[in-house]
Amino acid sequence: MTTPDPAHVTWRKSIRSSGTGQCVEVAGLDASVGVRDSKDPRGPVLLFTRPAWRTFIRRIDQGASST
Repeated sequence: MTTPDPAHVTWRKSIRSSGTGQCVEVAGLDASVGVRDSKDPRGPVLLFTRPAWRTFIRRIDQGASST
């Protein structure tokens, strides 16, 4: 996978972001999901396949509902 050009991608933060600077931003890409540090928008981007991202979110949701 190639790293997307951050200038040409729409990045978004969680609505639950507290504004403390400890957030990540995500972007839906053609075949993947990009994740980056909101404090370093020109820094590295982690890329996940869409199925891997869905599994990650589902497991977070399952963990949140069991607490």
